[in-house]
Amino acid sequence: MTMPYYASAEQVMRDRSEYARKGISRGRSVVVLTYDGGVLLIAENPSSTLHKVGEIYDRIGFAAVGRYSEFESLRVAGVRLADVRGYSYNRRDVTGRVVANAYAQTLGSIFTEQMKPFEVELCVAEVGATPEADQLYRLTFDGSVVDEPDFVVMGGQAEAVSAHLREHFRAGLPLRDALGVGVAALSAASASTQANGGEHSTLPAEQLEVAVLDRTRPKRTFRRITGAALRTLLGAEEASTPAAEETPAPPVPTEPAPGTPPGLGDPGAPDTAGGVDPDPGTPA
Repeated sequence: MTMPYYASAEQVMRDRSEYARKGISRGRSVVVLTYDGGVLLIAENPSSTLHKVGEIYDRIGFAAVGRYSEFESLRVAGVRLADVRGYSYNRRDVTGRVVANAYAQTLGSIFTEQMKPFEVELCVAEVGATPEADQLYRLTFDGSVVDEPDFVVMGGQAEAVSAHLREHFRAGLPLRDALGVGVAALSAASASTQANGGEHSTLPAEQLEVAVLDRTRPKRTFRRITGAALRTLLGAEEASTPAAEETPAPPVPTEPAPGTPPGLGDPGAPDTAGGVDPDPGTPA
C-alpha cells in the first residue's frame, strides 16, 4: 500500500508564495504616486484595450500587475461592492479602506483555500480633499495590506524602480514633474529602453498608461491622460510642419480597345451604354 503524498502546511504556503511572486515579477511595473493635485497612476502597458489602471468609485482608483484575467475580475468586484454600498448607505461611506479590506479578505481566502493563488498585486488609491488625506493601499497575493505614504511600486523590477523613486521623488511635485519622475523610474528598469538593450532612451507615450485622481474635480476624479495631452506632459516634440498637400494628378484618358463602347475606356467621355452620340441638330 502506497503512502499518500504529504507536505507540511508551512511548505505548502511557501510554495504558493514563490509561485505567485514569480508570476507577478514577469509582468511590467506599475507606479502609483502622489502629486500636488492628487494621485498619479503610471503603468508600462503597450496595450490600448487591456487596462492595468482603472476606476473603482468617485474618488478611488485601482492599479494592478500580474495575470490580467484575475485582477480584472477583482476590479469588477470592487466596482460592484462600491456601487452597492454607496446606493445602500451614502456615497461618502465608500472609502479606499473599505475596498482594500474587502480585497484583502478575498485574496487571503483564495491563498489559503485554493490550490492556486492569484498571481496579482493591487493598489487601491483614494484622493482626499488635501494632500495629507490621500491614501495608497498596497495588497499582495496573500491578502496582506499596507498603507504606503508617498508611492507604491508593483511588478517587474520593483526594487530597482523603488530605489530610483526614493532618490528622486519628493512630496508636492506638480503633475509634469511627478510624471517625469515616475516614467524615468519605470524606464530605468524596463527592457524596452537602451539601458537594458531596448530601442528607446525612455518609455514613449505609446507604451504608457497614465491616469490621475484629480482632487479639483467635483465628483468623479478619475481621468485618463492619453494622446497629445500625454505627449505634451512628457515633453515630446510634436511635428510643427504639416505634411505638404499633394495635388492629385488628373486621370489620363486611355484609348478604348477595338469594339469597346465609348465611355468605358475614356474617363472623360460620356457613357452612352454602347450607343452613338446623337447629332445636336437631330431630334431625339
